[in-house]
Amino acid sequence: MTHIYVDADACPVKEEIYRVAKRYEVPVTLVANSWMRTPDEAGIEFVQVGNGFDEADDWIVERVNRDEIVVTTDIPLAAQCLEKGARVVNPKGRVFSEESIGEALASREVSAQMREHGMMSGGPAPFGKTDRSRFLQRLDDLIHACR
Repeated sequence: MTHIYVDADACPVKEEIYRVAKRYEVPVTLVANSWMRTPDEAGIEFVQVGNGFDEADDWIVERVNRDEIVVTTDIPLAAQCLEKGARVVNPKGRVFSEESIGEALASREVSAQMREHGMMSGGPAPFGKTDRSRFLQRLDDLIHACR
């Protein structure tokens, strides 16, 4: 059975996930280090883990299975979930695959080094309507692919 796990601490598309999951009757588990309000609806579960480094990631990796979906911006978490056969999408609608994850990990490392040496500042582009729309389409596609 398909299940959606959400690395929820800074996820900007939680409401969209709830809507899509309800439409397809897919359970959702949000995992975060700090408490957050979630809808009091069947099929939506919130798990608060400790504040330790990567506790939410570790919790997700321990439980995710083949053909389940993980929503995260965390590239190393995405890589671990792909190794277990899960499908992974970020909130901007980028679907990670075995073929693309190596490039994403390398790009992440290069960016970290550039920031460390003061050669790059700032963060990702602001989250917009097209990102939200792309995410909704990709999540819908992934649910169909898992079924």
